[in-house]
Amino acid sequence: MDPHLRTIDWNAMMISQDLKDIQLNVPVMDQYPKTIDRYLRRVQKDLFYWLDHISAEHPQISFTTRIYYSLLVIQHFYYPILAIVGVPVNLVTIAVLARQKCGLSRCVTHYLMAMAAADLLVITLDLILRHIPIVFRERFYFLLSIPICNIHAILLYAATDCSVWFTVTFTFDRFVAICCQNLKTKYCTEKMSAVIIGTVTALSCLKNIFWYFMFTSQYWLVNSPWFCNVTGNVMWSPVWGSIEFLHHILNPCVPFLLILMLNIFTVRHILVTSRARERLRAHTDGERPRDSEMESRRKSIILLFVISANFILLWSVLMVYFIWIRMWVLGHYSVFLHDFVQEVGFMLQLLSCCTNTGIYAVTQSKFRGEFKNVLKYPFTQILQCIKI
Repeated sequence: MDPHLRTIDWNAMMISQDLKDIQLNVPVMDQYPKTIDRYLRRVQKDLFYWLDHISAEHPQISFTTRIYYSLLVIQHFYYPILAIVGVPVNLVTIAVLARQKCGLSRCVTHYLMAMAAADLLVITLDLILRHIPIVFRERFYFLLSIPICNIHAILLYAATDCSVWFTVTFTFDRFVAICCQNLKTKYCTEKMSAVIIGTVTALSCLKNIFWYFMFTSQYWLVNSPWFCNVTGNVMWSPVWGSIEFLHHILNPCVPFLLILMLNIFTVRHILVTSRARERLRAHTDGERPRDSEMESRRKSIILLFVISANFILLWSVLMVYFIWIRMWVLGHYSVFLHDFVQEVGFMLQLLSCCTNTGIYAVTQSKFRGEFKNVLKYPFTQILQCIKI
């Protein structure tokens, strides 16, 4: 059978198990534009549709599907608010860090600025240009006629890789600074951080070129792991499936393990050195002064651990779902995950792009002060102009 004529079970793969009456069996490439347009008109996935299906008028709908519909209703408000907050917050964070008055080393400042810039790109490419058009698809039908989805995919996944791997490089930098004093002077420098950030960016772009060949240029406007049209020979191909599976192993599975491992080693080193310093200070006579080095190290560790925990918690759901959906497509049906797991994963992953600023504000007092100054700056300039 021609692989281009293989059919896709829309109900099981992308929408919900309760939409069986809309299940489509169509040739993927030839009839896709007409079929998806007819499908979108029939389902009418707008706010009122989902609100109606949450109500008690549909007792046949299962509890898990009601959760799914509820999440789709929440997304009509959650995603726009997240975009409105996330873009200016990350812009202000970059401006604050660029002033270099937060008491952080230039090396750390470079990593935090790179993370904020990558988060801003993810918000733009993923939240604003991918998820919001899917949620408000009736206003974005024109995207079906714009053949740039595979290019969009390259940029989106490259930005996501940068966001994740910048977190890893920052974690490794702090591990070296705390645990490897011999390498600290060579590795934890402004020049080295710039080289590492540039290398990660270049490798992320090169790694994600395969999406151009895996996806077609046609947008799907359906909330699924593949937001572009995927042809049958790609969907069911073990080769492409292995490549995509490897992609999800490299991001975020490997970063998960690296961050956990580095944090475990860092905690172990801190506990050992702290006990040694306490024993030495216990033998000193008179009143013991404050240990400024340990206090500085404690603040750095708090920042590192909170960022690492934030990444792991907010990415874990989506990581599990992405691995499961590819295994499901390739024929492994041992576990069933409902579509609401995917929605929760997307919502948490996008939230992670807006939380680092709050983490800096909570853990760094100087950052809070500079953040307030940057927010006040436009108003102070306006007042000065009025006085003049």
